[in-house]
Amino acid sequence: MKSELIDRINQLAKKAKSEGLTPEELEEQKQLRDQYRLAFRRNLTNQLEHTYIMDEKGNKRKLGKS
Repeated sequence: MKSELIDRINQLAKKAKSEGLTPEELEEQKQLRDQYRLAFRRNLTNQLEHTYIMDEKGNKRKLGKS
């Protein structure tokens, strides 16, 4: 995930608290947050797809979708 994306989200959040956002900035904030959530979900899904569970006998199995 790009740090520029997170930095811009934080800048807009700080500005929203202090002075408010223009309609264009509100739309930008929404789009950036959507991008962040999508990237977060992809990373989490990828991590879970590569996670294995080992039982007490030493058998490994993939963590499946429930």
